[in-house]
Amino acid sequence: MSAVLDVVNPFDQTKVGSVELSEWDDIDAMLGVAHTLYRNRDGWLPAYKRIEILKETARQMSGRAEELALLIASEGGKPLIDARVEVTRAIDGVELCIHEIGQMSGREIPMDLTEAGSGRIAFTQREPIGVVVAASAFNHPLNLIVHQVAPAVAAGCPVIVKPALDTPLSCEAFVDMLHHAGLPKDWCSFAACQNDVAEKMIIDPRVGFFSFIGSARVGWMLRSKLAPGTRCALEHGGAAPVIVDETADLDAVIPLLTKGSFYHSGQVCVSVQRVYAPSGMVAEVAQKLADAAAALKVGDARDPNVDCGPLIRPTEVDRVEQWVDEAVQAGATVLAGGKRLGPTTYAPTVLLNPAAEARVSIAEIFGPVVCIYGYDTIADAFDAANGLDFAFQSAVFTKNLDTAMQAIQRLDATAVMVNDHTAFRVDWMPFAGRRQSGYNTGGIGYTIHDMTQDKIAVIQL
Repeated sequence: MSAVLDVVNPFDQTKVGSVELSEWDDIDAMLGVAHTLYRNRDGWLPAYKRIEILKETARQMSGRAEELALLIASEGGKPLIDARVEVTRAIDGVELCIHEIGQMSGREIPMDLTEAGSGRIAFTQREPIGVVVAASAFNHPLNLIVHQVAPAVAAGCPVIVKPALDTPLSCEAFVDMLHHAGLPKDWCSFAACQNDVAEKMIIDPRVGFFSFIGSARVGWMLRSKLAPGTRCALEHGGAAPVIVDETADLDAVIPLLTKGSFYHSGQVCVSVQRVYAPSGMVAEVAQKLADAAAALKVGDARDPNVDCGPLIRPTEVDRVEQWVDEAVQAGATVLAGGKRLGPTTYAPTVLLNPAAEARVSIAEIFGPVVCIYGYDTIADAFDAANGLDFAFQSAVFTKNLDTAMQAIQRLDATAVMVNDHTAFRVDWMPFAGRRQSGYNTGGIGYTIHDMTQDKIAVIQL
């Protein structure tokens, strides 16, 4: 008999649902069926059928939008106002997959460029890459699943999805909607399981593509164990830097920094963590941000008036508390927060000039903490921003075009936001980490491309 996992609300730890955990025998059977489906080319789902399924899935999601938002808030602790936005994005993501099916085209390859190739025509097609295994994170429990699973459906790949065990209910709901929309059940399997079982699934040679969203430590470890031939995409995190220069309009900057720093209590892979401001105005920037942080309401994410919900687990509150306390002991000044508010919540925190070697300065805190540092020259700011092994999204606030262009050229990041916070994203743009922050590129169209592969036909006339 399968074990049952109770899912709790991270704010008050009350049970909000449960899921059955899959054991290895269950996973082995899923992999076997999925691999057989992929190997049987006559049984591949045609494009029009995949379009019909995704259209109906989006329609179901729209009809259940408020229910899904409450589920996200209940199991993941994301404030209801942001959970509603997540549902809208997830629906848009499914519809974007429908659009991208029509873009999965090949091209003609000119053959008569040399005498050896003359007398031939050639063209490419895109084919599904194989069985997709997706392992997801807790912080966007519906939209991340959409980004991993819906592209697999669009590409024509059988998919097995392992959600974060903190937030499996949104994933299960999405998979159920796919099935009710007409996707045969074996083409998408829900596999909530413990990590040892998940690892065995991920490194199985029947896997064609592995999609991972989570910590760098786990992601790189799993990549090192993949079976020969398995492709992958890894999305980790970072400690996103923001540079403010002396021309920036602080009245416009502070609301954006506040959102980018404390959205979902900082539990976002591109959350603002390090802000660099000129030494002559760093105190003003820090105090204004602290005032904004202090005004945020912290509490139960299901309360529509709450700005910041709980951290995902009480142990995460313990960890954030420890990191902040260490920074303060090493000389950082607390301008807002700096304390836990309860067993599951931590106050939105602004730290001024933490030590360069403090953990809040060199590692992803994944909590409601932002650090402000002064700089003497813009070159110093670029050096500090680029000084970690992580490189994901970054930002600059300036009215000076030269400074903006310098930032775009010199910041080591896959995205540089000008006059916006680092957590900005639309789901059709490339979204990726450099170096330890990830491998390969996310974004709906990019993911579908990775889940397909080229085949060329060469015809001698």
